[in-house]
Amino acid sequence: MDLKSGYPFWAVKNGLLKTFPQLVRDHQCEVVVIGGGITGALIADELSRNGHHVVVLERRDVGWGSSAASTALLQYEIDTHMTDLAKRYGEADAVLAYRACADAIGELESLAAGMGDVDFERQKSLYYASSEDDVASLKEELALRQKYGFDADWLDREAVLKEYGFAAPGAILTHLAASLDPYRMAYQLFAKVVERGGEVYDRTQVETLVTAEQGVKLTLTNGATLRCQYVVMAAGYESQSWLSESVAVNRSSYALITDPLPPEALGMLRHTMMWESARPYLYMRTTRDGRLLVGGDDDDEDIPKRRDARVEEKAAGLARKVEELLPKLDINPTFSWGGTFAETADGLPFFGPHEEYGPRVQFAMAYGGNGISYSMIGAKLLRALIEGREHALSTLFSFQRLKR
Repeated sequence: MDLKSGYPFWAVKNGLLKTFPQLVRDHQCEVVVIGGGITGALIADELSRNGHHVVVLERRDVGWGSSAASTALLQYEIDTHMTDLAKRYGEADAVLAYRACADAIGELESLAAGMGDVDFERQKSLYYASSEDDVASLKEELALRQKYGFDADWLDREAVLKEYGFAAPGAILTHLAASLDPYRMAYQLFAKVVERGGEVYDRTQVETLVTAEQGVKLTLTNGATLRCQYVVMAAGYESQSWLSESVAVNRSSYALITDPLPPEALGMLRHTMMWESARPYLYMRTTRDGRLLVGGDDDDEDIPKRRDARVEEKAAGLARKVEELLPKLDINPTFSWGGTFAETADGLPFFGPHEEYGPRVQFAMAYGGNGISYSMIGAKLLRALIEGREHALSTLFSFQRLKR
C-alpha cells in the first residue's frame, strides 16, 4: 500500500536517519514486531526494556510509511466524545479510555526525555465549536470531563476572540496536550532496542504467517524463515490485509506546513493546538521552530494516484480556511502531503489477538486521530498479554467489542 503523497515534512526535515540490514537468513527470537513505524517502535521499546528478545521487520525503510506523514498531535481527546462513548459502553469504560490517553502523554514525555532531540513539547488544546449548533454538545462533553477531574475550561465567544483572535461561539480549552517529531522518535526508539540486544531489519517483507500451539513460523518474501513465540502485527493501516473481515475504513487526510512564522503572528497558537467540532475537522499546531502545521479536509479516497493528484488543491483549500479563520496569517504551504489513515466505528483502537490467529498473534491497530497516544497505551497492553497478565483495557480495546 502506498501510504503517503507529496512531501511529508518529517522525512524532508530529517532525511534517512539510519539504514538497517535486511534479514536474509533463517532466524529465531521471542517476539517479532511487524512494522517499523512509531507504533512498532513504541511496542518494541516496551518489550525490549522488559527483557524480551525482539526482532522488528519493516518492508520499507524505517518510519517511511504513515509515521512520516503523521501530524503528531498528542491528545487525550478521542475523536469520539466521551459522552458518546459513555452512551455506547458506559461511563466507566469511556473515562478509562480517556484517562489512559491522558496518562500516555506523560509516558511519552518521559520516553522523549531519554532520547535525543525529538521535538517533544507540551501544549494546550483548543476544541472550538464550528457553529452555534455544536455548543450544547461541547458543553455537555466538558461537564462530563470535569466530573471526572480532567483539567479543562469553557471559553465563550468573547474569550476565544480575545485570546486566540478568531470568531467561534465557544470552545473547550484543555490543559494537557503535546506534540513531537514521530519520525525521529521512531528512529531513536529503535536505536535503544538495538542497544539492548534487539534486532531491526528493514526492506524485509513477510510472505506467510503460520501459527501453532508452541509458536509462529514466518516466511519472508526472500525465502528465509523466522520462528518466534509471539508476533505483534504493528503494520499500521496495512495490518487489515491480514484479516478476512474489515475492522476499519481507510480514508485520506491532507496537511501542509509553512516556513517559520514570527511569534507575534502566531500569538497563542505558539503553545496551543486547535481543532474544530465539524467533521471532517480542520486542525493546526506549531512546531518548535515556529512553523504552522495545518491538516484536515479528509475524504474517502483510498486510491493512491487519486490522492496524489489532490495534494496541491487540498493544501490550497486548507490555507484558505486558516486565512478565513485567522485573517492576520498569510499561509504559504512550504511542504504539503496526503496520507492514508483508518477510522474505526467508535474511534477506539484494536489491541490484542484475533480469532483468526489465536493468542500467538497480537494486533496493534492504533487507528484514529490520536494514534501515537494509543500506541503508547498499546505497548503496555500487549506486553501484559504476552506476559500473561491482565490489563484494564484489554477487553474494551479488543476485537470482542465488535460483537457488542
